[in-house]
Amino acid sequence: MSGPDGVDLTVPSLFNFSSHICLVTGGATGLGEMAAQAFVQNGAHVIIASRKESELKKTSDRLNKLGPGKCEYVVADLKDKKGCDALVAEVKKRVDRLDVLINNSGATWGAPYDDFPESGWDKLMALNVKSIFYTTVGLEPLLLKRATTDNPTRVINIASMAGISTVDVTTTESGGLSAPGNGTYSYGPSKAACIHLSRLQAAKLAPKHINVNVVCPGVFPSRMTAFGLREAMDTLTAGQPGGRIGKPSDFAGLILFLSGLGGAHMVGGVFEIDGGSTRTGYRRIARESKM
Repeated sequence: MSGPDGVDLTVPSLFNFSSHICLVTGGATGLGEMAAQAFVQNGAHVIIASRKESELKKTSDRLNKLGPGKCEYVVADLKDKKGCDALVAEVKKRVDRLDVLINNSGATWGAPYDDFPESGWDKLMALNVKSIFYTTVGLEPLLLKRATTDNPTRVINIASMAGISTVDVTTTESGGLSAPGNGTYSYGPSKAACIHLSRLQAAKLAPKHINVNVVCPGVFPSRMTAFGLREAMDTLTAGQPGGRIGKPSDFAGLILFLSGLGGAHMVGGVFEIDGGSTRTGYRRIARESKM
């Protein structure tokens, strides 16, 4: 077989973001901020969106100092269709195309199993699932502008390993992610729905040259994991074969791969990024054997 003559397989060719326009919802903090920084540091024009303008301004100022790309922000509350439509309208005022949409806005809720509030279901299903649908539908015209067979535009939905594993609700302490006696009973199901919605979107949009994938992070530094990182780090790392939680470089690297020319053939993938914690019980077994 002959080699790929005339094909440029260098990293700058496969992962060039200098002309990209990217929208990251929930982009002011946590995983969204990591993704936004990765794009800005690789030359992209990034729009971040979330509810709190003070956080958006702080993050956009920080990222603009890093460069060489640029960051701007939109204040948006995606709790309902009206909020999603408002974000879509504002983005359309600012740019005439999108190369990458990262649906990252989300929330969690911890409460006792026998006293779990209905609002803990309604809010999470709306923000973690419904907002992804309406935001993507609304921004499809911008995603179509530069979509081609060889280099599709991308939608990356951020779910969670909680949508695959039940480890966070198998103990009264939610695996260290919420206070003792509480469980995140609506969070996992909402993220499972996000994964399934992503597969449906992938099937529908791939023929239009818009690739949809979903990323399922394990434990990373964020507002959602702040309690666990502060109060139960030993619990969170007990099931990590590598002995640590995720770092910004881990998440950013996957986002850049899925968004670049080198990831142009990835469609409908469910990418688990948890350090192998659901693949082995080695460290937990090792700890228990010493007791």
